[in-house]
Amino acid sequence: MDADLVLEGGGVKGIALVGAISELEERGYRFHRVAGTSAGAIVGSLVAAGVGAGRLREIMQELDYRRFRDGNLLTRLGIPGQVLSILTTSGIYRGEYARGWLGDLLAEHEVRTFADLRGDDPGTSLPPEEDFRLVVMASDVSQGELRRLPWEYDRYGMKADDVEVADAVRASMSIPYYFRAAKLRDRQLNTDSWLVDGGMLSNFPVAVFDRRDDRTPRWPTFGIKLSVRADAALGQRHRITGTLSMSKAMLDTMTGFYDRIHLERADVLARTMFIDTMKVKATDFDLDRSTQQQLFDNGRRAAESFLDGTDGRPGWNFEEYLERYRLRPTTPA
Repeated sequence: MDADLVLEGGGVKGIALVGAISELEERGYRFHRVAGTSAGAIVGSLVAAGVGAGRLREIMQELDYRRFRDGNLLTRLGIPGQVLSILTTSGIYRGEYARGWLGDLLAEHEVRTFADLRGDDPGTSLPPEEDFRLVVMASDVSQGELRRLPWEYDRYGMKADDVEVADAVRASMSIPYYFRAAKLRDRQLNTDSWLVDGGMLSNFPVAVFDRRDDRTPRWPTFGIKLSVRADAALGQRHRITGTLSMSKAMLDTMTGFYDRIHLERADVLARTMFIDTMKVKATDFDLDRSTQQQLFDNGRRAAESFLDGTDGRPGWNFEEYLERYRLRPTTPA
């Protein structure tokens, strides 16, 4: 069975995505295209490179997340040094360990640039310049726009086929203030652009592969979301005591705004798996093995419940989905 995947970002919670993917793979699904943000971009790039669910699990379990915190001399000075690092370099950590780690894994599967992830799908509604097996989201905060990479590299005077996949993922995972922003030159405006975590604008780009013509989809696009329910991001309150807490509140408010609009649609809810990630934070890099296992198991259970159904909710049926949502106008949730 065929499907496309859209993976939400969530830092260290990404192992829950692997759990859901494992269940889908064991049920016979194979994935043509994958889109993701941040951790979803990391996992998605490996799936697009042909890494199977079993190996994916090994990779995530063997990973020492603490090594992602690759600071400099300033960060060793505690909070004052971290603040100074943010002011001088845009982030506490360099993000180079994550980029090198992913680049090496992709190279093991003969994937280096986006030329190695060309889709070659004659039946797609995507134009040829967008026919890739992977799309990752990054936020161009200089222009205030979401960038879908590699689709929009021409904006920066770059050929998508020449760009290393790990560089695109590195931009997508640049959690503001935590990791340094990626910088590219905007050729249209002749100015530098700063790219950070795509989650600032779209942490769950569920509609990215939807057909752009009037033809019926050939296979489903499944969304995998790192929250236990559709409204998990709504009604979030923040205690603001100063500039730093206000900045965090603003980031939380902005993050996923457009995604919440999508999640008001019944057709999006019908194709999305919601994973209980407990109270784990994206930057909990000291995550213990037990919690990692819980996240993985929760991902499997979410996919299982989605496919088989639960009390009050029928299991997944693509034909019924098409009949209800694609062969007639979509209805609000």
